[in-house]
Amino acid sequence: MRRLFLLCLITVTTLNSNKGLSEDKPEFKKYFDAFGVKGSLVIYDLKNCKYGRHNPGRCKQRFTPASTFKIPNSLIGLETGVIKDENFIIKWDGVKREIPEWNQDHNLRSAFKYSVVPYYQELARRVGTEKMRYYVMKMHYGNEDISGGIDQFWLQGGLRISQEEQIEFLRKLYLNKLPFSEHSIAIVKNIMLREETAGSKLRAKTGWGRQDSLDIGWFVGYVERSDNVYFFATNIESRQPSDKFGQARIEITKKILEQLSLR
Repeated sequence: MRRLFLLCLITVTTLNSNKGLSEDKPEFKKYFDAFGVKGSLVIYDLKNCKYGRHNPGRCKQRFTPASTFKIPNSLIGLETGVIKDENFIIKWDGVKREIPEWNQDHNLRSAFKYSVVPYYQELARRVGTEKMRYYVMKMHYGNEDISGGIDQFWLQGGLRISQEEQIEFLRKLYLNKLPFSEHSIAIVKNIMLREETAGSKLRAKTGWGRQDSLDIGWFVGYVERSDNVYFFATNIESRQPSDKFGQARIEITKKILEQLSLR
């Protein structure tokens, strides 16, 4: 894996300058249109060090990470010892919120599964600004800006990340090249598991935030197959999202992966 990682680093400049790999894929646009959303997608083939992109210019734009930041937030919580493992419980604060699943105690695994914002806000408060900034900068995560409050910076604060940067972060996560222990990384990979079949595993995280009067939706992760790994980062936007907006980011990704015979 180390040789593969180094080879990909060497070839990344060539890949990014290859017009054939970065051109828009018109056959993917229909999936976005079906949900009435604008958006873009990046897919990265680890074994062959190749990118595929829909709407490539937009793939370089930075957006609020929203709940996709739960991946690095989990890593930081584990590495700092704020949480010991995936079973670590943070008690519900008693404030009743719109999403029923949030109104109870959660451990790391369930908080990740149900994207429990209050759990991760408390985790970030316990980590503290100094350590949080240290790890966000050490990871080179997006624009590395944690302004806007320790429990808000990835939601309504200054943090921004592009799809290209999401792919790079996920690739380093998979290859254990992030500045975290193998123990912390293994736990996060485990809680990211979303679907498993006889031939593949899908590890991923959704995100939904607001930016410049737009709803921003994310679905990022990777598909592990016996012979290769495929990373993806889907981002959609809508000024007036329908009730299908949340499902759109997931379904668009899955349909494209299916068209490419990757799941």
